[in-house]
Amino acid sequence: MNSLVVALLCFVGYIVAYRTYGRFLSRKIFQIDEALECPSSSLRDDKDYVPTKKEVLFGHHFTSIAGLGPIVGPAIAIIWGWVPAVLWVFLGSIFMGAVHDFGSLVVSLRNQGRSVGDVAAGLINSRVRTLFLLIIFFELLIIIAVFALIIGILFNMYPASVLPVWAEVPIALFLGYTIYKQGGNVLSWGIAAVVAMYATVILGTYLPVALPEFLGLNPVVLWVLIMLAYSYIASTLPVTTLLQPRDYINGHQLLIALALLFIGALVAHPTFVAPAVNLSPEGAPPILPFLFVVIACGAISGFHSLVSSGTSAKQCENERDCQFIGYGSMLTEAVLSTLVIVAVGAGIGMGLSTPDGGMLAGSDAFTTHYASWATANGLGAKLKAFVEGSANLMGSYGIPGDIALTIMGVFLVSFAATTMDSATRIQRYVVAELAQAYNVKSLANKHGATLVAVGSAAVVCFNAGFGIGEVKKAALTLWPLFGTVNQLMAGMALLVVTVYLARKKVPTVFTMLPMIFMIGMTGWAMAINLTAFAAKQNWLLFVIGLAVIVLEIWMIIETVLVLKEVYVNNKHVPDATPAH
Repeated sequence: MNSLVVALLCFVGYIVAYRTYGRFLSRKIFQIDEALECPSSSLRDDKDYVPTKKEVLFGHHFTSIAGLGPIVGPAIAIIWGWVPAVLWVFLGSIFMGAVHDFGSLVVSLRNQGRSVGDVAAGLINSRVRTLFLLIIFFELLIIIAVFALIIGILFNMYPASVLPVWAEVPIALFLGYTIYKQGGNVLSWGIAAVVAMYATVILGTYLPVALPEFLGLNPVVLWVLIMLAYSYIASTLPVTTLLQPRDYINGHQLLIALALLFIGALVAHPTFVAPAVNLSPEGAPPILPFLFVVIACGAISGFHSLVSSGTSAKQCENERDCQFIGYGSMLTEAVLSTLVIVAVGAGIGMGLSTPDGGMLAGSDAFTTHYASWATANGLGAKLKAFVEGSANLMGSYGIPGDIALTIMGVFLVSFAATTMDSATRIQRYVVAELAQAYNVKSLANKHGATLVAVGSAAVVCFNAGFGIGEVKKAALTLWPLFGTVNQLMAGMALLVVTVYLARKKVPTVFTMLPMIFMIGMTGWAMAINLTAFAAKQNWLLFVIGLAVIVLEIWMIIETVLVLKEVYVNNKHVPDATPAH
């Protein structure tokens, strides 16, 4: 099957979905009202609450949600065949993921920009707020830790990406100052910043930066420590100082990367060398339910609800922007996942170099990375399959191989870093909300809360030790737990949105069906994972996973009782006391 045909059909489908189903949800279900004042204006503090143009906020929101998830997930799941991967990304993003992101944004927007967990207190009861915030804390803990580890590994794998990634920080600081302090034009200065960033990409190709060992610590550990320190600083700065302008640059970077891959698909139009369907790969878990856990961000992701309600709702300028930011960004992420499937399922077949200097092509190249689950599940294999497949696509129209590899290395690290420091910022909100609820004043301020966020992630990163083998093992071990907790979180966010719609006497079927599906599939996967963790005596992951699933079962029971009062007994259930 020609990969270009598949990609074009999906892209047309995303556009149609945005203009039909997205518009229906906006007008008929969530009843968007552009006359309502948003919390970015009513609670404006120019730090977290900042009215932001939709184009800028789209870049910040999209780059926050589009980390490595939409790349790594499809790159693993294609072992079951490209057809199941494409179908889940396409249908899941339209009817589940985009609904989830859009709904979370609207609900938070109409509740002072509070996090989805905090909003749950008013919609369900005050006990659920604590339950939800604890679930969120565990998910963000895993996200911060696993992305810090992955960035450290990526910098070590692709030293040419180091200079461009760090050069982007001063470029973003200058862009933020020019736009917000000097009143510069967003588009023209944004383009200039992107051009400057890509100039450093070329420079980085010829000036790779490889850290030496220091104080007995290997380079991967050093990069992890540096990234944790960076995230602390970035997440405590006003959002307009670094996060927004850097994410605006990354938003353009992503669009450019998507264009480069799409042009490669047009020029090369490679045929899929991955099998259409492979239900029993060697050593792989069953496709049901794990397809829906392995591919998270490309189809639906609970982390997105934290970005929608944790940061974007505080910056949204007008309700009319919600469809573009919430529903539109999820479909754009699905475009990325579709192109990833093309790169690893077809592009890699154009040629793959081997360590001995040979060259593989066609299905042989694919099989090198996907001969078994153990092969496909290695972090290096996942990332290398995407990077080399993408480089092949770009090479089809003349981009030199070393430049293409640097472009994709910078792309990977930039978006992993964006997700990491956005997660740190949201974790700070979560810790502060819990500290306020229990009157722990020392953790309610931004520095105390951020220290907990970064410190707890560091403990998880290095719980097995500081050797390079232990660090890489920690990253690979945390990823499957991230997938199940993340998808269960998506079900929980849809549950809150469903209760919101029920209280408004609006049809809930469009959020309830995705909620039931996600809770069912990922609960099933979590049960299998817990059994595996216990068998391997991996008690850290077992305890975290068990705690999450117990908290979620408790929250579901609380919610069912509220919905019973609303629907069965036809009673008006008063809101619980707001958290703030």
